[in-house]
Amino acid sequence: MADEGSAPVDPELPVVQLCVWGMQAEAEGRAELALGLFQQAWDRAVDDYEACIAAHYLARHQNSPKETLRWNQECLDRADRVGDERVQTFYPSLYLNMAHAHRSLGRSALAHDYFLRAAQRVGDVPDGPYGDWNRFAIAEGLRGTAPAAGGTVPDQGAATTWALDETVEGRVRELLSRWCARSELKALGLTLPAYLGYLGTDEDRMRLRAALHMVHAARWLPEDEQAELGALIEAVVPR
Repeated sequence: MADEGSAPVDPELPVVQLCVWGMQAEAEGRAELALGLFQQAWDRAVDDYEACIAAHYLARHQNSPKETLRWNQECLDRADRVGDERVQTFYPSLYLNMAHAHRSLGRSALAHDYFLRAAQRVGDVPDGPYGDWNRFAIAEGLRGTAPAAGGTVPDQGAATTWALDETVEGRVRELLSRWCARSELKALGLTLPAYLGYLGTDEDRMRLRAALHMVHAARWLPEDEQAELGALIEAVVPR
């Protein structure tokens, strides 16, 4: 939405101005004022697009998980009614919000379904910090709500596993743990975004493989870790 860099919005729209003021109030710790401004935005919305924006912010200030879900559903419904390029980049965030709302209500299966939907639409968000944030949240949600047998992300009719192979996952985590323990910041900085945002596509595997390769090529690490990195690079290949 407007606060998250997901899509350009017209800053002159009264609803957008009210939401900007509401975000400023949030940042200042004035939650009651923020809620009032977001409610004004909802009351002044003249179409589904403006109502979608206002509902997004109202959802953040509800006192119960059920009301949070209700407003997130309202936001999603309004985006569906708009149905054009103005809301295209909203969807990963909208589905994430629905997933988190269902998860807070103990509805793990429904939450997982919405995390999967978010994964399908994450490519609609341009690369950058906001895109990374979406990927990290989706990947964490998929892992946290996965059925016992794992999960899949539909990809144009075909299924791709969204999790790393179990053995590869363990080896990557072991290396990351070692680097964290000794503050190996350059290696962590290169690999964590690709690992934390891994959603199982060939592009994701190549991104992780490229990150591991860059660390390996720099030769910053002890010999045993260099050898392990070389083996991992061969293991993380497109399916």
